[in-house]
Amino acid sequence: MKNLAGLMKQASQMQSKMEEAQKNLANLTVDGAAGAGLVTLQLTGKGEMRSLKIDPKLADPNEMEMLQDLIVAAYTDAKNKAEAASSEAMRDVTGGLDLPPGLKLPF
Repeated sequence: MKNLAGLMKQASQMQSKMEEAQKNLANLTVDGAAGAGLVTLQLTGKGEMRSLKIDPKLADPNEMEMLQDLIVAAYTDAKNKAEAASSEAMRDVTGGLDLPPGLKLPF
């Protein structure tokens, strides 16, 4: 019975740590860049875009395809950074135990 009580206490502590990690990720911002900084954007730890900056040199109508590609690349860069931060936060919460691939937690 002592083992069950200890297990319940650990589960409660892990839930508290997970809630704290979720709050920290909501407040986290990551920057993504492409084209040597001609396109930059900022995402939250949850993947919501907060800002997008485009160098005026890219506003040429003849270069729209390149501009679109750079926006996608900058978003991908920031998203990868946000996912890495999320994975690191979860490793901290789970004591270094990696979660199975594809398992998405609610954030």
